[in-house]
Amino acid sequence: MEFLTLWAFLGFLFAVYAVTANDSIQTLGTFISSNRDDVKWYWMFAYMGSIFAITMLIGFFGGDPAFERLDHLHFFPETENPDKLSDELRPRIVIEWYHALAPLVLILLTRLKIPVSTTFLVLSIFAISTDNLMEEMLEKSFLGYAVSFVFAFSAWYLITKYILYEGDKGDNKYNFSWRVFQWITTGYLWATWLNHDMANILVFLPRYGTDTATTIFFPLLVIGAMLLGLGFMFYERGGKIQEIVLSKTNTRYIRSATLIDLVYCFVLVYFKEMNSIPMSTTFVFMGMLAGRETAIWFVHGYGKLTYTDKKMKGIFPMLYSDFMRLMLGLAVSVTLAYGILWYSNL
Repeated sequence: MEFLTLWAFLGFLFAVYAVTANDSIQTLGTFISSNRDDVKWYWMFAYMGSIFAITMLIGFFGGDPAFERLDHLHFFPETENPDKLSDELRPRIVIEWYHALAPLVLILLTRLKIPVSTTFLVLSIFAISTDNLMEEMLEKSFLGYAVSFVFAFSAWYLITKYILYEGDKGDNKYNFSWRVFQWITTGYLWATWLNHDMANILVFLPRYGTDTATTIFFPLLVIGAMLLGLGFMFYERGGKIQEIVLSKTNTRYIRSATLIDLVYCFVLVYFKEMNSIPMSTTFVFMGMLAGRETAIWFVHGYGKLTYTDKKMKGIFPMLYSDFMRLMLGLAVSVTLAYGILWYSNL
């Protein structure tokens, strides 16, 4: 276990908290907001925690708990998987204190309600030393924003105009069938999202090997730490970053929340099958919310819509604010990555 350094362990712990506090809201935010008045937090946690544990066990015993998202990077030569890329194709990366700094910065930004991409803030620290990987991550993430915006706009234009308009909360009565459909849809979305974003945590730990530490200790460590983080997140009802979800139209309503999760799942599955290059699911999520809000505004205008924040007067200030926060997080991530690269080369 000599390869599990102090900085790797601290980075792992910081990343667990950062991912549960920031990124998991992308998939579980609407689920929490639409169920908080009818379902106890521990039942939601039990359901999503079970899906998480099963997904991670499949990953660990299937050969790669990061689901190939870290195949372009090389960290622990002692536990190299012989079926993966050879040593000549990847640089060796030793985890230092500045690698653990990235998820700590993410935690601070999350408390400021800035929707930071964990993929950029954490993985960019490692990707910056791998040829062209940073650029490929950026290209795939911006493509994800554009595709999710267009797909969400098209879907919600049709949904809002011809199928479903929820209106006031009084029109949205409890519907058992919709709630069952939501739990199934969000469960599948949650498992798909884990295939993308668990790389942000596992980047700090060895993933291959036949020794007891790798095959037993690390799976228990990852699953146990994440379950604690998830439990706290459900207990807090999403925390600070949840306010971004609540500011969007009708996200507290079961049918709207279900459709959001369904569309988001389609987009994530598409990019999961595209290639194994890591991408920012935050970009995909924010693009989807922006496309959805634009479509609803395009059909109905904002005079008829119900908002959590009654002071919200128009769509574009809200979308502009969300996008600039996203760009701020990206700027911090890239600056930190290049700053660390400069420091490590001194």
